[in-house]
Amino acid sequence: MRVLLVDDDNALTALLSEQLAAQNYVVDRVADGETGWAYASTFDYDLIILDWMLPQLDGIRLCQRLREQGYNVPILLLSAKDNQTDKIRGLEAGADDYVVKPFDIAELLMRIRALLRRSLSEAAPVLSWGDLSLDPLSCQVTYQDKPVALTAKEYALLELFLHHSHQVFSATTLLDRIWSSEEFPSEATVRSHIRGLRQKLKAVGAA
Repeated sequence: MRVLLVDDDNALTALLSEQLAAQNYVVDRVADGETGWAYASTFDYDLIILDWMLPQLDGIRLCQRLREQGYNVPILLLSAKDNQTDKIRGLEAGADDYVVKPFDIAELLMRIRALLRRSLSEAAPVLSWGDLSLDPLSCQVTYQDKPVALTAKEYALLELFLHHSHQVFSATTLLDRIWSSEEFPSEATVRSHIRGLRQKLKAVGAA
């Protein structure tokens, strides 16, 4: 799953990105609202995390713009504003959740999972190919009910392939879909990760 993180606090976004990457999320980080809008309107995201106080275009106006343009992706708003009026304003702007800074990382991750679970509730969340299964909510992969250990990139590749099992992807497309905007891998890197995924699936009898 891909997350857009829009916040100008570099220390916070670095920490959040690290925690989300450990949960197999691909994270794009930007530091102002206009760039956030550009990314949101260019790439497909499963979740957007916005800070209220952003340069150029604040989080409230960005959230409103996204909703006005028909974007239904879950939005989690971060803010140091902790009074009830501000919370109501954030939710009325279109945010699905409102988290006050400073916050506990574990609680934030729990709220993220809850938002994603809600957004996937109308569709069967588990992706399957024969006895191979991938659960996007728990980020777990199993073969014949036994766990399969994958790296974050291998997991993201498998999730994409299971979502589009009849589609052939070019290396360029995979780079755009799986790697964040801060990474600069080569096509050889993509092939290496695909090879690693195949070897692990073959080792458990899934390929």
